[in-house]
Amino acid sequence: MLTPIGDVIELRTARSSATVATLAAALTSLEVDGRELTERTPSTRLPGHGNGIVLAPWPNRVRDARWTHRGEVQQLDITDPSRGNAIHGLLRNTAYRVLERADDAVALGARIHPQHGWPFLLETWVRYALAEDGLTVTHGVRNLGAEPAPWAVGAHPYFRVGEVPVEQLTLEVRAEGYLELDERLVPVAVREVEPGGEFDLSAPRELGGLDLNVGYQDVVTGPEGAAVLTAPDGARVVVWQDEPFRWLQVFTPRDFPHVDAEGAEAPALAVALEPMTAAPDALNSGEGLVWLEPDQDWEASWGVRYEEGE
Repeated sequence: MLTPIGDVIELRTARSSATVATLAAALTSLEVDGRELTERTPSTRLPGHGNGIVLAPWPNRVRDARWTHRGEVQQLDITDPSRGNAIHGLLRNTAYRVLERADDAVALGARIHPQHGWPFLLETWVRYALAEDGLTVTHGVRNLGAEPAPWAVGAHPYFRVGEVPVEQLTLEVRAEGYLELDERLVPVAVREVEPGGEFDLSAPRELGGLDLNVGYQDVVTGPEGAAVLTAPDGARVVVWQDEPFRWLQVFTPRDFPHVDAEGAEAPALAVALEPMTAAPDALNSGEGLVWLEPDQDWEASWGVRYEEGE
């Protein structure tokens, strides 16, 4: 059936399930033991606030939608008009094609062609693989062009722990620094996390008291996890990241279109934990940007794990 988010692919194991849309390769739901771990996107509407979409070939923003390559100014389309920036890459409105499919995994691919401000040709892919306790997401790319091409990638999932109101969850982020942003949400400096300060999430803090749209740098990589959401009963959602995913954007909008179990929609607090391989505005700063030689491949993963409370 044709939907606004393309084909919706169902994945399942004995304990877990997920759905993935072909539009923007978006993760539209994830459950373990019947407990929802992400905000859901119904097939009848586009992902609210970028819910679950893939961000490629850059995550977050490019200041003025402009950067310089080999001495020439590259003008991208302005896709963040209220702030005059380009946001979240070039695949947000692209239908991916299915490359591989199994009961518990799917791989989707999309090509990025030369276009305004982007003179490169890339083949990209993302693979969602369910485990009994969560999900592994692997992003990949190959440079199909004749010259080196820049690359960065991110994802935009919003997490929860079942039906517990997000306000009651606590959030811990394990990172050494954060990016100070200007009024256009573009980095101007890297700061150390000040103990007890506004951006210090080294100890769990209740989400109801937070108002964040900030990028953390040098997050903990590996299975221990970069971020942990914990419910009052002790159940936890752990977001882990491979070494190339050194950044994590935390966004806590209060107007997210939450859909409850009966399908009713209402604005609510939500929390996006966005793994990123580069900093915002990386096309200008170079922070985390990878330059791929012709025919060069690249892959890295992040994932989410559910842990029962004691």
